[in-house]
Amino acid sequence: MYGWERLVLLRHLLDEGLTKAAIADRLGVSRRVIYYWLETGQLDRDVTTPLPPRVRRTGPPKLAPYAAIIQARLESYPELSAVRLFEECRAAGYLGGLSQLQCYVRQMRPRPPIEPVIRFETAPGVQAQVDFAEVRLPWGKRYALLVVLGYSRLLWLAFYPRQTMQTVITGLEAAFTAFGGVPRECLFDQMRAVIVDDARSDGGKLLENPEFLRFAAHWGFRIRACRPYRAQTKGKVERPINYVRGNLLYGREFLGDADLAAQTEQWLTGTANQRLHGTTHEAPQLRFERDERATLLPLARRPYQSLLLPPERLVAQQAPRREQPPHITVERRALRTYTELVEASV
Repeated sequence: MYGWERLVLLRHLLDEGLTKAAIADRLGVSRRVIYYWLETGQLDRDVTTPLPPRVRRTGPPKLAPYAAIIQARLESYPELSAVRLFEECRAAGYLGGLSQLQCYVRQMRPRPPIEPVIRFETAPGVQAQVDFAEVRLPWGKRYALLVVLGYSRLLWLAFYPRQTMQTVITGLEAAFTAFGGVPRECLFDQMRAVIVDDARSDGGKLLENPEFLRFAAHWGFRIRACRPYRAQTKGKVERPINYVRGNLLYGREFLGDADLAAQTEQWLTGTANQRLHGTTHEAPQLRFERDERATLLPLARRPYQSLLLPPERLVAQQAPRREQPPHITVERRALRTYTELVEASV
């Protein structure tokens, strides 16, 4: 039996006098189907009222006596397969098919509760979240280092040629200077420059890089790290990464690293930290100046000086090659030769 909508349209087209070939083309079927509908009396039944929707039964009648067995087994062993349950029900006298039991088990199997992601808000001056983002520019690959204050969402951003510990140290010192103070803790992902090993999921401890621990002690902040595969706890800096890609980098042209740094600074002060934030419903700069600046720890008296890390090498921007002027060969002769030529011409 065919859908009532198509049969209603068929009757309407026949009343208009269209040929069966034209009707078949309008309905997207062959002429043989049109003839079959007419010969089998499909138009004789009432097609003005749609048929009631089919209701799928949650449990076939043959499974009703075994529903308690299936439910008890799934409560004890939630991952028990439908094939295994089919074998056990067959041993208890079930005469139905596997597909019916699979459909029933799919509806009855308990699903583990989804772990909720709770928004974690911090008090002013408590936390900053730090992360890298890789970007590709016409002159090479660069790494965007983002630092976001957890309370105000004030953003600091700079681009570096390498993703090293020295980059993190240099960037954080620049961010602290821009903030005018230091948060009490910095939250990192499983960044290799900061975290050596994280065995907390197995009951162990977090092992930080000793050099970075000395850097953190020099500036007075505590190192915190997201647990593995739980990067959503660092969402205050994860979301700005997409914001940087879409609002700063996309659709803009940069002449080089110096121009990128200049446009980034202008974008931070004029756009990113002045926008109405979607979560706090306030501008990050306003929220920072009003509530957070005064709560930051004081800056260190001097930058951190490492005795282990080598100085960061600068990566020069590749400039287009200039074409060299063509080499001209000059013939050299003794003065006597020119004297002879003059005398010969006289």
